[in-house]
Amino acid sequence: MAPVPASAHRAPRALRIALPMALSLASAPAFAATAQAGLTGHWAGYAAIAIFALAYLFVVLEEFTHLRKSQPVMLAAGVIWALLAAVMAARGDLQAAHEAVRDYLLEYAELLLFLLAAMTYVNAMSERRVFDALRGWLLRRDFGYRALFWITGALSFALSPLLDNLTTALVMSAVLLAVGAANPRFVATGCINIVVAANAGGAFSPFGDITTLMVWQRGLVEFWTFFALFVPALVNWLVPAALMHFALPAGQPPSSDARVRMKRGAGPIMALFALTVALAVGFHGVLHVPPFLGMMTGLALLKLYGWWLQRTARHRERADFAREGSPGDVDAFDSYEQVARAEWDTLLFFFGVIMCVGALGFCGYLALSSQWFYGTLGATTANVLVGLMSAVLDNIPMMVAVLQMHPSMDTGQWLLVTLTAGVGGSLLSIGSAAGVALMGQARGQYTFFSHLKWSWAIALGYAAGIGTHLWLNARHFTG
Repeated sequence: MAPVPASAHRAPRALRIALPMALSLASAPAFAATAQAGLTGHWAGYAAIAIFALAYLFVVLEEFTHLRKSQPVMLAAGVIWALLAAVMAARGDLQAAHEAVRDYLLEYAELLLFLLAAMTYVNAMSERRVFDALRGWLLRRDFGYRALFWITGALSFALSPLLDNLTTALVMSAVLLAVGAANPRFVATGCINIVVAANAGGAFSPFGDITTLMVWQRGLVEFWTFFALFVPALVNWLVPAALMHFALPAGQPPSSDARVRMKRGAGPIMALFALTVALAVGFHGVLHVPPFLGMMTGLALLKLYGWWLQRTARHRERADFAREGSPGDVDAFDSYEQVARAEWDTLLFFFGVIMCVGALGFCGYLALSSQWFYGTLGATTANVLVGLMSAVLDNIPMMVAVLQMHPSMDTGQWLLVTLTAGVGGSLLSIGSAAGVALMGQARGQYTFFSHLKWSWAIALGYAAGIGTHLWLNARHFTG
């Protein structure tokens, strides 16, 4: 998943362009409509491509224009679909565009509600100082640089499947910056390790990355089947981590006695989050309904618990006032405030991307080129290329396009593209949301070129992870 803290969307987003991959894949929900539209040689089709490319140009220039990334793609989606609907109406087919838009809207609504619940829980745990307490605990342990390198990497790999790769990377980078500010070499190497570990950890869990979540919500891979990627993802992280270990400085950072106390209710909120994950899995696997229903049920439980925290806070305030003459600090909690703190720019960006890519599928461009990409090259080669391309392009629009194409692949291949799309972005610092965010967090210490220095080691891990999957999970390949 990709809940994005406010600090993340201010980070650079250079070169994260999805159009080339979008033009190579096809649309599933509206595939029948795509075949009937026949707009690949029409001026409206060319206009759709131009509008989408222009919108993504503004996304790339976000750092310089300060225009939120959701705004240009949302506008492009509206303009493109209005144009296509007018053309189809002129042809006498009034319903084709309407039905296609409705299909894509349903796909987006499921993703929106799922992510909204997940983001709210992460925000609630952050507000209750759960992550601050974890950071304080690590700082008090007096670990050496090399131990901290492995601990933060292992925690990133372990937490990412639940929290999401971006949130995990930001939490762990805060530890690195707190203990290694005086050692830029340690910070740079540690940030690379965190990015690779967080992306790898998010690849084997539907809750760890948006791309994995979308594959699971489509019902293409069962929840527990994703864990077949655990060992390949682990290899993907361990190979570059082992190579970077020898470049780490010796010694130990200055000790700290910082102690952070979690706020009242932090423990139950963590337990409710675990229950919410179980509900999402149960709703999808047992009841055969979309997993967002389980997430929204869990969100309702969080809100009820927030109501209880508020009521008891008022009672404690009155008791403190009667006893001491002042209300005291009882850590009241507002669940609606945590909903408001969700990264709406990211959520609306997904809307624009899904609708724009869907429009290209409706025109027929995606179906036109997908036959070559998956048909001629073959699924394995195509899926490996998806990961390599995600080192430069954003993996989320790419996976949206792959899913809308719905190529005929067995479970092993769907797992492969999930793995490559998830970890391929680690090859460059701009290839994943975690890398982009950490360049902003550790500005001047973790840079594009400091990451590029170790791209060869990350590429070895990428190849080793793919090889491990092809060997270890051969039973999932039917062809």
